Amino acid sequence: MKKINVGYALTGSFCTFDKSLLQMEKLVNGGKNLLPIMSFNAYSLDTRFGTAESFREKIRLITGNDIISTIADAEPLGPKKLTDVLVVLPCTGNTLAKLAAGIYDTPVTLAVKSHLRNQRPVVIGVSSNDSLSATAKNIGLLLNNKHYYFIPMSQDDPQKKPFSVVCDFGKVDETIEAALYGKQLQPILI
Repeated sequence: MKKINVGYALTGSFCTFDKSLLQMEKLVNGGKNLLPIMSFNAYSLDTRFGTAESFREKIRLITGNDIISTIADAEPLGPKKLTDVLVVLPCTGNTLAKLAAGIYDTPVTLAVKSHLRNQRPVVIGVSSNDSLSATAKNIGLLLNNKHYYFIPMSQDDPQKKPFSVVCDFGKVDETIEAALYGKQLQPILI
């Protein structure tokens, strides 16, 4: 059986980076080849959750690959057919809005555009404090687009953050497998 090549993109929901890196490890341990991609902010900003360099080093160690961190380096993904599936985890409301509007001005959004030229699946792992407000329309738009699949998601703290939604990080591999067969893992809302 062919080894699955996964484009694995991270955007700036820094509070979920540790969970995302854990999923990267699981995918690699499961035999998948990961090509890491980071948005400008994810690649360069130090936050209270860790330094940019520490996250970059962990990602390189997990995947064994260099990180795509520029628009120029993201562009060849599609023409060279480097990925079978592209995962955006975490995917912020900002990135969701850009994808829904067809704006490709970061390494992650251009990687998605380039990957989609081959009509291959894009898996979205939502992590946004405004998913049930300003970002909701963009989730709806992408749900209606071909080749977009969502990792099941739920409110992470309905009392303190009533509009915040985060995907179920434990369902990443299942969602990828379903997406490779053109299926949306159900239920989407948990």
